[in-house]
Amino acid sequence: MLRIDIITLFPEVFFGPLGASVVDRGIKKGLLEINTINLRDFAGDARGTVDGKVYGGGPGMLLKPEPVFKAVESVKGSESHVVLMSPRGSTYTQGTAERLAGRRHLVLICGHYEGVDERIRAGLVDEEISIGDYVLTNGNLPAMVVADSVARLIPGVLGSEASAKSESFSEPGVLEYPQYTRPEEFREMRVPEVLLSGNHKAIAEWRRLESLRLSQAKQDENGGERYF
Repeated sequence: MLRIDIITLFPEVFFGPLGASVVDRGIKKGLLEINTINLRDFAGDARGTVDGKVYGGGPGMLLKPEPVFKAVESVKGSESHVVLMSPRGSTYTQGTAERLAGRRHLVLICGHYEGVDERIRAGLVDEEISIGDYVLTNGNLPAMVVADSVARLIPGVLGSEASAKSESFSEPGVLEYPQYTRPEEFREMRVPEVLLSGNHKAIAEWRRLESLRLSQAKQDENGGERYF
C-alpha cells in the first residue's frame, strides 16, 4: 500500500478531487491511503502563524521552518520520501509518476505565499517538483496532480494494468493512439476499417504508427522541442 501525506494550509480543498473516481476506488480497496495535514496545527502560537517576513527585505511572506519541520516529522518514517511542490523543482513527467509510485510513503509539502525558508529545502526535502513553467497561488493543485497521477499507477487501482501501460507518455515522448467506440459511423465520420477487421497484428501496427504520427505532429507544433 502507498501512503501519501499532504501538508497544506487548506486541507479542505483536497476532499473533492481526491475523494472521487479512481483515487477513491483505490482507497476503498485498501491499496492507497491519502491524508491531509493542516500546517497551522504545528504553529507555535495561538494565532496559528506559519509565515514570516523575508530577511533582507522583499515582497511577501515565507513559510517558517519550525511548523513545516514539525509537520513533516510527525509523519516521517524510514521509508518516507519528502517532496516540495515548487516552481524551482524538476518538471513533472510520467516517468516521475512511475518512480514515485514505487515508494511506500510520500510526504507532499504544498508551498504557499512567496515560497519557503531555504532551510526547509536544505534540511528536510528529498525532491522538488514543478508541474510546469507557470505560477499558481499555492502548491495545492500541483500536489493533487501528483497524488492523482501516482495513485492510478498502483497495481489494482485502475483494475487494468494494460490500460495504464498503453497511455500517453507511458513510453517517453509517445502519445496514445486514437480510440473509437460505437457507433461505427457518426455524422459521416467512420471508425477506421482496420479496427473492425479483427486482425490483431494489423491493429497493433496501425496503433503504433498513429502514436508516432501524433507524437511527431505535437513536436512539430512545439518547434521540434520536447513538450513534456
